Amino acid sequence: MISWKEERIIEASIEEVWELFSDAQIHRIMPKVEEHQLIEKTEEEAGAKHRQSYREGKRVETYIVETLAYEDLEDKKKKRISFVLGSAFEIDLTFTLVKVGENRTKFIYEGSNKGTNFVGRAMLKLGGKKGNHKVVGEFMDRVEQEAVNG
Repeated sequence: MISWKEERIIEASIEEVWELFSDAQIHRIMPKVEEHQLIEKTEEEAGAKHRQSYREGKRVETYIVETLAYEDLEDKKKKRISFVLGSAFEIDLTFTLVKVGENRTKFIYEGSNKGTNFVGRAMLKLGGKKGNHKVVGEFMDRVEQEAVNG
């Protein structure tokens, strides 16, 4: 299993950053997601489920994303999601935003990627923590860039 927790300050309001995690804006921070369709409950509550399709090269994977936690307070926002990718990886992601000032937000991105079978575990070992660290950094860069340059 690979896990991470990274933090950074983004020079944008908490509301501007939070908007990027809404269904309507998700493509801005996750450009490989081709479909993100609500199929159960509402997007603003725990228990919500989305059908999501993700393109990696020529392959498209479709899976169900479940919202495990959802918090939308004035000075703190949090969304935790979980999904199984390709029957090989169990992925758990948490996005937390903390208001540091009117135009400053602390973005905390944490998660884990666990191989659910031999193939998944082997692929995680081959990809290693270095590769995962690069992916995490690129995602955080994209969130910051979209929030700041909007």
